[in-house]
Amino acid sequence: MTTATAETELTPEPPAAVEPPGERGVPEIVRRRLATLENWLNPHSWIVTVVVTVIAGILRFQNLASPKGYIFDEVYYPTDAWDMLQHGVEWDEKTNGPAYVVHPPLGKWLIAIGEKIFGNNELGWRFTAAIAGTLMILILVRIAYRLFHSVLLAGTAGLLLSLDGFQLVLSRTSLLDIFLGLFVLLTFAAMVLDRDHYRRRLLRALENGYDPSSTPSIPRIVPWWLLASGALFGLACGVKWSALFFAPFFAALVWAWRVQARRSAGIRGAFIAGVLGDLGYLLLTFVLSIIFYLATWTGWFVTNTGYFRHYREANGWSEPPILGALLNLIHYHQEAYGFHSQLTERHVYQSWPWQWLLLGRPVAFYWNNNSGNCGAPSCAREILLLGTPLLWWSFAPALIALIWFGIARRDWRAWAILVPVVAGMLPWFYYAIKDGRTMFSFYLLPAVPFLILAVVYVLGAIMTPPDGVVAGKGRTDRQLIGTVVAGAYVVLVALCFAYFHPIFVAQLMTYDSWSSRMWLGGRWI
Repeated sequence: MTTATAETELTPEPPAAVEPPGERGVPEIVRRRLATLENWLNPHSWIVTVVVTVIAGILRFQNLASPKGYIFDEVYYPTDAWDMLQHGVEWDEKTNGPAYVVHPPLGKWLIAIGEKIFGNNELGWRFTAAIAGTLMILILVRIAYRLFHSVLLAGTAGLLLSLDGFQLVLSRTSLLDIFLGLFVLLTFAAMVLDRDHYRRRLLRALENGYDPSSTPSIPRIVPWWLLASGALFGLACGVKWSALFFAPFFAALVWAWRVQARRSAGIRGAFIAGVLGDLGYLLLTFVLSIIFYLATWTGWFVTNTGYFRHYREANGWSEPPILGALLNLIHYHQEAYGFHSQLTERHVYQSWPWQWLLLGRPVAFYWNNNSGNCGAPSCAREILLLGTPLLWWSFAPALIALIWFGIARRDWRAWAILVPVVAGMLPWFYYAIKDGRTMFSFYLLPAVPFLILAVVYVLGAIMTPPDGVVAGKGRTDRQLIGTVVAGAYVVLVALCFAYFHPIFVAQLMTYDSWSSRMWLGGRWI
């Protein structure tokens, strides 16, 4: 399954009618069910990866230092990052003491890298955000290639994310969410690699004579990629706590993949067999997440000036060298959680989760109608956190189709895409309904790459006949029509992105030109 065409990759898998391996080796149906991407070095896939990543990089780095000054919440994070370079922790210049902040330090440390290189200026504090946004496109291309085994679909996934105004704006702005999105996507990538590794090792064991019908135990497989996913997930939490929403969903996904792999290998009682190993390694992965999360607080641990760093000592309680610091950090977390849980203050650009896919209330990051000469009496420059409309209005239909394909085709890829989407959206619905917590559309960013994959999955299905592709036969009319439809869709998304590009990058334009792009009127103003 290493072909570079899209049509062969969304063919329904056969039912799991598995026979035990006999003297002649592993049955073909077992081999097929355990098959993974082997041709990951396919030069065509890497050429497409590089080309799409370069396009994404140009869009994200071009004129990155404009506009001048802080944009939206850049008033917080770049200044925190600069203070961390000077003091090791966030600092309050007014009181000349530690600042109380409610987000973990890693995202600000990453911003600080750019400031260390280029200085405390627009390029410095936006540089690593652009790096993170560009890396997300590269990683998504490789994930899509591993899921679909298709250079065409992989390139389409990366191109669509490159042409998303929502991800573009966050890639060019010094907020934390782009780093959160990067580490969540890296975690998922490691999980997919772990799935392939687990299945390859099972297949190798069968080839080497392992007989699941007579051997009660299963082969021992050390899940290195799963452990790596734990470390990456800890870093995601080190950017924003909302990464925790993905934890139970990702754990369930890993376990389901392992059960299915054992079932495909013909192991009896696949649900129970290996469960202790699964739980043990998941627990170890969780421990690694905690370790790497705590590592992001190194600046707070090694200095004596961090907020609540010596909370217990200040209140007359004992503070042992290591345990005391951990207890102080726990208190810090309790206070920060209390702040988040009570954050219900109204904001002009806040929105609810049920508005996000519809682009019901985008966030204005920047507005200026008093600069430059646009050749008209009234001019405008804006940065609007708006997803490319044609692309985003495709997300909901794509999700509905994805659920249908997941049920009808029993395709693991449909559920692998759907689960992170649910993880990235459902908790926000809960908090919106439960306590009306203040929230913004950019909270959706970690789910956006998976929404793109949902669209790409459906495009692949459109290009694939219902019964799959027969090897050696030419393209059918259905395939040709489907390819034309999918290609036309991508072209229309690109044209839509080009039309809205000026309000993604604060390009000077006439007021009338700006107004013509406000398709939903007051909802976008």
